[in-house]
Amino acid sequence: MADEILSQNEIDALLSALSSGEMDANQLKQDEATNKVRVYDFKRALRFSKDQIRSISRIHENFARLLTTYFSAQLRTYVHISVASVDQIPYEEFIRSIPTMTILNIYSMSPLEGRIIFEFNPNIAYAMLERMLGGKGGGVNKVDSLTEIESTLMTQLFENGLDNLREAWASFVDIDPILEEFEVNPQFLQLVSPNETVVVVSLDTTIGESSGMINICIPHVVLEPIIPKLSVHYWMQTEKNKERKPGEYDKLTKNLEGATLDMQVLLGKTSITMNDLLNLQKNDVMQLSQSITDPLVMMADQEPLFYVQPGKKKNKLAVQILEEIKGGNPIDE
Repeated sequence: MADEILSQNEIDALLSALSSGEMDANQLKQDEATNKVRVYDFKRALRFSKDQIRSISRIHENFARLLTTYFSAQLRTYVHISVASVDQIPYEEFIRSIPTMTILNIYSMSPLEGRIIFEFNPNIAYAMLERMLGGKGGGVNKVDSLTEIESTLMTQLFENGLDNLREAWASFVDIDPILEEFEVNPQFLQLVSPNETVVVVSLDTTIGESSGMINICIPHVVLEPIIPKLSVHYWMQTEKNKERKPGEYDKLTKNLEGATLDMQVLLGKTSITMNDLLNLQKNDVMQLSQSITDPLVMMADQEPLFYVQPGKKKNKLAVQILEEIKGGNPIDE
């Protein structure tokens, strides 16, 4: 419990009460030493630290970006998905919080044990379906009367998005997610015991003119094998232990040395009026600012590198490097 910070007026009042005898210092010490009892709800056991919750949030922020790109390409409309919240609650509370009839996808997460649930708000699910069928994506809610064709189209859309889930989790564990069930009634789902702690990631989703939530329910049993990897300490230790492989530096250097680079030599420059430019004719002569006694400038990607002098080599135009340009930009001088 954080210590309470007193204002200057409260401190003065406290000292005044102690001086006048209204408060007993010994009594204050006894009260401080008394053990304070804090109520703990075993049904809402917190099995993940704040650090681990932040790591789970980072995973799904990346997943939200990937899913936004995927749905935008598939549905050809405006899509925005972002992480709204990440909470740990009992599984029973999650089931009670979602609508009676909704779109539920159950995925296995091999090699991790257990399964996770994706709950798509009906407005979002039907906006997707309508866009796939060429509509505007109005998101009419009729979950209780899904046809076999509608169920198949939704299932295919969700299955094709599994690569994004795999990529988002790749920094922690290599998974092979598989869509195992497609359900509309949460009462038929009993993945874990009602009091089991689950992490619920809520994604705020907008598709066209429809908006809603995508809720991801991840039971503790799924995350248990990788909990140590969800801490910042693990990441710092991993980065510290990383070593460059033998020969990696030489290979990188060799590849860079073989890269091609376009070079340009500036012969000079001048300025003329627009009228003179429009009236230029054959055999007209333009005087450049470059003197024939001064070296030219060799550049790469508009960056001056060397002073050079022009010449020929085997009947081809060539330049000879005279000096490296260090600092400044002689082109602007």
